[in-house]
Amino acid sequence: MTQPNIVLIHWHDLGTRLGCYGRADVQSPRVDALAEQGLRFDAAFCTTPLCTPARASLFTGLYPPRHGHHGLAHRGSRYREGIRTLPMLLADQGYRTALTGMQHEAVDPKTIGFDEVFQLDGGGQFCGPVAGLAEAWLAQQPADAPFFLTVGFTETHRDFEVISRDETEPEPDRSELDRVVVPGYLPDNDHTRVDLAAMNRSIARADAATGRVIDAVRARPDADNTVIIFTTDHGIPFPRAKSTLYDSGIRISLIMVPPPAWQTSPAVVDQLVSHVDITPTLVDLAGGEADVDGVSVAGLLRGEPVERRAGVLSMKDQHEIYDPMRTLRTERHKYIRNLHPGPRLILPTDLDLSPTRAGMDADYRLPRDHEELYDLEADPDELTNLAADPANADLLASLRDQLAAELTHLDDAAFDAWAAAEQA
Repeated sequence: MTQPNIVLIHWHDLGTRLGCYGRADVQSPRVDALAEQGLRFDAAFCTTPLCTPARASLFTGLYPPRHGHHGLAHRGSRYREGIRTLPMLLADQGYRTALTGMQHEAVDPKTIGFDEVFQLDGGGQFCGPVAGLAEAWLAQQPADAPFFLTVGFTETHRDFEVISRDETEPEPDRSELDRVVVPGYLPDNDHTRVDLAAMNRSIARADAATGRVIDAVRARPDADNTVIIFTTDHGIPFPRAKSTLYDSGIRISLIMVPPPAWQTSPAVVDQLVSHVDITPTLVDLAGGEADVDGVSVAGLLRGEPVERRAGVLSMKDQHEIYDPMRTLRTERHKYIRNLHPGPRLILPTDLDLSPTRAGMDADYRLPRDHEELYDLEADPDELTNLAADPANADLLASLRDQLAAELTHLDDAAFDAWAAAEQA
């Protein structure tokens, strides 16, 4: 099979807030159409609800204890020495590689393995101009060798109303607020509705820019041999989502469209996948192998079944302060182990200053439980912690042991230090 071109489009802080994921108040026609053309993954998860380490897992196939990023690059986090990134691995297979727009893995984007880097000067990598960079690059590439292009947007990170460095939008009007559907884990009031309506506008802008990139891909003579992947880093930038291990923080949009020449039927994939699976999948499609934590799901793009995962891991160490926690998420249940005492939520500054936060009560400051267990079928918003219920003792012990075994295998220093302190 001929090596396919690969185009990876990623937004910021999106979670699954798209029409194709059932968000009726969101206008995202171009991404929704993309989902109808390929594979929409309904149980895809990041490895951490933090920008830098989440993207590092996406671009290495490794969990944070392996790739070394535990916090944010602009706050000093770095890859471990010798880490091989996706553009490096694809270059080994003969690919030309380019980055247009945003990345969050390094202060200097030229250090993470791309042959070419194209970014806007002086600030955010806003979707409209970044789409222009991608269009120009795609128009200039010959069809004589495979390429890997990543397209990164600042959207839908806060501040939602910022369109460019020089332009902002006004607040949403009453009709927009009335159309908003508020998730069950957030307070339903005008504070939250203003916030979500503003994010919906940001989504619409990024969706239109994504459509421009897709059109540029489809205009190429080798479009029939091009894979398009769409994803994001983690959940939406709202309290009890971003920076938490609830599904609202770690469940992500993931769409993979196989090359049209492969004639793979569109499908909705309900099996668990993780960001660590993306790198081995793309290297597999390129004809190579990657020695990483994730597993290739390339078979799905070829219309073949792949083995179902029993669970996925996610973890958090440090956003603005140290706040270590770990989770094992199965198809039915979620187990969270909080390694440090603290309040139920520690909000990053952008969330703490948000309109949504202004409309919340103070319950989020109450002490957190050291263990959390949720039945995701009965309680998808994870509002009822079942860990203290004796009826769940066996399940709790089983998930606790499974998580400990996975983290021990990863040489997770934070977990090992906590376990040692518990035994002392």
